[in-house]
Amino acid sequence: MPKSKGPKSGPVFFDLDAEGNADTFAGGQSHPADAPPVPETMPEMAPDGHAMQSVAALAARRPSVLARLFWGLLLSLLTFVISVAAWGFVTDLLAANPVLGWIATGLGASFVTVLAVIAVREFATLARLKRIDGIKAAAAEVTDLTAARALTARLTALYAGRADMRWGQDRLAEANADVFDADAQLALAETALLAPLDARATREVEAAARQVATVTALVPLALADVVAALVANLRMIRRIAEIYGGRGGVLGNLRLTRSVLTHLVATGAVAVGDDLISSVAGGGLLSKVSRRFGEGIVNGALTARVGVAAIEVCRPLPFVAQSRPSVSGVVGRALTGLFGSKAEG
Repeated sequence: MPKSKGPKSGPVFFDLDAEGNADTFAGGQSHPADAPPVPETMPEMAPDGHAMQSVAALAARRPSVLARLFWGLLLSLLTFVISVAAWGFVTDLLAANPVLGWIATGLGASFVTVLAVIAVREFATLARLKRIDGIKAAAAEVTDLTAARALTARLTALYAGRADMRWGQDRLAEANADVFDADAQLALAETALLAPLDARATREVEAAARQVATVTALVPLALADVVAALVANLRMIRRIAEIYGGRGGVLGNLRLTRSVLTHLVATGAVAVGDDLISSVAGGGLLSKVSRRFGEGIVNGALTARVGVAAIEVCRPLPFVAQSRPSVSGVVGRALTGLFGSKAEG
């Protein structure tokens, strides 16, 4: 039987310019020219500031009543067990060897004394923060020159004994007698005392934003960016509080951090989809750098937002005579030239 001829081998050509083939391709499929263009940046791949989002969620989350009860009881139980064990150890050592027993007693007493000093400092820190909050609340109720001068005296007493504030206090004392208006009095106090502190606090925010952006962009380890952002933001808030007169302390820092980040989360300021973050991390910049660099820029921008909010919380007076630090300006100074020749905010 004769063999049937199979299909011819070799390339197959389609004449797309021929009549009837212009609208079809390969058995009715659409022409390649009609396919939609490939987007430059996939939406799901856009940087979202994961590290700062995680830090804000961790810091602003309030533990439940059951969780607080659990940790409180656990801490109390551990303290009780350790105290009883230490007491039994010292009494047994006194009975066995009085000299070593008295040495252990002295060491234990020294340790308790240090704990008491730390506790006193923590309470003093909270009291100083409450004092700053009181000055800020009183500033909103000033209506006459007498109240304005009384508030200025409170602000001067807050910074008494600080060598870096001596020039501002001297300037305030010289110009104080020539002021006869409540608003002018507060403006003078704000300019003489707080303007130099604003500049120092802004530099701290810029340094923290630069550090978070660099670590996020260059360290590929999992959770390294979250840890770096958390540490940098805690240190930044502590430094800002110290600049404005709120001396550092564990409880005080936790209180400030929670109040700042809770405010930011409540107002949606840690969201990435607004015009500020889009102008910093979007557009032509992300098309030239990797997603990791984009994440670094977004986390740096969000850190700057946290820093500006911390300045507003820690500052004894609201911004009236002095301009509030611009988040976009802080981001621009902190991140310009960090990942390229242009990273303006």
